[in-house]
This record gives sequence, structure tokens and C-alpha cells, in this order.
Amino acid sequence: MTDIEIIQICTEEVEQKNWGVTEQFLDIHSLVYEAGKLKIERIDRDNPDGTLIAYIPVRDERFYLAIYVKANPDPEIVGVGTEPYQSVYFRATSKTLDFDQLSCLTKLKPTSGWSKGEMRKIGKGEYDFTSLEFLPNPEPDEFEDKLNNLLDFLEQDEEGIKKLVEMSDGYIQVAMIFHNGNTMLGGPHISTNAIKRMNALNLEIDFDLYANGKYFK
Repeated sequence: MTDIEIIQICTEEVEQKNWGVTEQFLDIHSLVYEAGKLKIERIDRDNPDGTLIAYIPVRDERFYLAIYVKANPDPEIVGVGTEPYQSVYFRATSKTLDFDQLSCLTKLKPTSGWSKGEMRKIGKGEYDFTSLEFLPNPEPDEFEDKLNNLLDFLEQDEEGIKKLVEMSDGYIQVAMIFHNGNTMLGGPHISTNAIKRMNALNLEIDFDLYANGKYFK
């Protein structure tokens, strides 16, 4: 299926509200449109069973309306729900080393960061610690895929990541923002394989979980 076909299927569902979940959700939230057309943040084609996931941004929120589409044998929607905003990244912080000193410990290129003493980008005053972050998978995706993609990235320089862990406070940070529609948020699953891979890099993982949005009526 082409992106245009998927967008058309999703647009029809949003307009016709054939699924009860769609009707319930649009009764309390609005979706994002650009130039009069429904915005699709990402179409995920990576699921082993062939199910496509269209991530539709919600106005003034960070989570997504998700429409699940089976392409074969005939295109059809097989589910509608919400998917949380998820950020999964490696972070190293230090009170003694600056950004360049941390960066030199690995061959990997940081996504963002700052040095102790720099002015804060948000708020007032200076940072009282140095931070280095690697975020290889910023687009909407499922937690398991984001974690595996991050580990794939970090494993390109295992020794460098181990040095960051040893010489600074290095760990995997996860931020998740769910739709608090019925207070049943669900949560992340970490496979035994991912646990083994994190252990090989001496990595801990930290979760910040949030719930936003309006309750279903």
C-alpha cells in the first residue's frame, strides 16, 4: 500500500467514525490538520505481521491516535487506539567533565547536550552539570522498537559506552506520555534479549511516565 492509500483510509475513518473508539476519542480531542488535510506523523511498516500503524498527532497533546491497517489481501482497518509519545535515549551526565571531554569517550556523535556552566535553554541560571544525549529514533514508534534501535546504535561503540558509564552517570532514559482516557495506561515490555544487551553495556534504565488528555465520556 502506498502512503496516499493509507492516508485516504485513515481520513475516511476519521470522517465516518466507523470504529467506536474513533468516535469516543474525537468526542474529547481534535486531530492535527495541515493545509486542510489530516496530518500523519509516521506510517510504521516494520511490524512482522504486516500490520501498518498510522500515527496521527492530537492537537495540544503529545500522544497519538493510532490506526492499524492490514494491507493484504484487501486493505482494511483492523484496530484503532492511542499510542503514547515515547522518547528512549542514552544519557550521560557529569559534575566534573565538560561536553567535549564526555564526547571524546565515544566514537558516536551526540544528538544534544551541554556543559556545566552554560546558560539554561529553558528557565534561568546555569546548568550545574554536563549532559550528553544520544537519540537515534525520535519519530513515533513502539517502545520495543525504540529500545532495540537505541541498543543497535550504542553497540556500534561498546567500549566507548562502557567508558561513559564508568566515568559519568550513563544510563538509558525513557519518557512516555500516555492518553489518560480510562486510567488504564498499560506499560513497557522489556524482552530477555534486551535485558542481556543492556547488561553487556552495564546499562541501567530509568522511566518517567506521564498521563495527559481528557477522560472518555
